[in-house]
Amino acid sequence: MKKYIEIVDQIDTSTVYAQLSHPHSGGICVFVGAVREFTAQQEVVGLEFETYEKMALKEMEKIADKAIDKWNLQKVVIKHAVGMKNVEEPVVIVGASSAHRSECFEACRFLIDTLKETVPIWKKELFKDKTVWVSAHP
Repeated sequence: MKKYIEIVDQIDTSTVYAQLSHPHSGGICVFVGAVREFTAQQEVVGLEFETYEKMALKEMEKIADKAIDKWNLQKVVIKHAVGMKNVEEPVVIVGASSAHRSECFEACRFLIDTLKETVPIWKKELFKDKTVWVSAHP
């Protein structure tokens, strides 16, 4: 079993299939989260992400291990970007590979939802007329 867990400056989506591919995997599922242009009908200029990297990576490892055990996954990808990100730029990518599609869909949903709930990554939304911290995790 192989895990790719990183905090990065830029999300590189081009390598994810190769990282998740495995001869025992008939299903590979990937979720990419990107900066959207509007939040609550307000135009977003960009997002800025900060993290406590050592703690974030430790928590991401726990999430990956839990998903691997629960869904019998061959490989997992969890990567989150930090710094300033513009509209349409990817900020997070999670993926899972397993023997069957149902396990990878469920695992992928678990990976992104749990990351957002538990990993210490803070997001600041930058609008044309204001800046708002919108999330902070333990």
